[in-house]
Amino acid sequence: PLPAGLPEEPEEIASDDSARHGGRVRSFPHERGNWATHVYLPCGAQEEFLELLDLLVARARTHVPSLAAMEEFHLSLSQCVVLRYHWIQPFIHTLKERLAAFHRFFCVADQVKVYTNENKTRTFIGLEVSAGHFQLLELVSEVDSVLEEFDLPTFYKDPSFHISLAWCVGDLSGRLKGQCMRELQDIVDEFEDSALLLRVQWEEIRCKSGNKLFSFPLR
Repeated sequence: PLPAGLPEEPEEIASDDSARHGGRVRSFPHERGNWATHVYLPCGAQEEFLELLDLLVARARTHVPSLAAMEEFHLSLSQCVVLRYHWIQPFIHTLKERLAAFHRFFCVADQVKVYTNENKTRTFIGLEVSAGHFQLLELVSEVDSVLEEFDLPTFYKDPSFHISLAWCVGDLSGRLKGQCMRELQDIVDEFEDSALLLRVQWEEIRCKSGNKLFSFPLR
């Protein structure tokens, strides 16, 4: 206990009010000292990519009006896991060592697919990878080995690597699959230079832990 008269240690303030986050619900409750951590490949959005996104979201909203476009784009290499604060630096150091040998590579992400998160509180439209799968599995294998060292959950088995484009609250996958997905795939296939546009070069891996961002450039 602190001596009388000294101020108590300040509390870390966090709100779980879903109304402040577009209706999103935390996948795990906030707890002081726990840092949500995620390893991913960042994807820069060119002007043409945003034009394609606008077309896709406009069409998808005829089926699900509440759909919202993503503001940033990435391809996940891990689940969102919880790190204690004092493990962040050792985790980042180990991750950097494991990823140091990897070179830049290309993927093609051109297949429209609908996803939900594990607890079915959000639905996503994404572009699934159709080429470059092997290199991604190699990266995930190294990331998984680091997660195992820290006794954290590894990535999904047989993952569907994808770049999320838009999302909505709740499980509305039934409305987006079938006819809607076919319409969206037609837009992708017919978009000018889509074959070149959706060939993504990965140049760095990132890890975000709470408000800390770490970058690992590929060789």
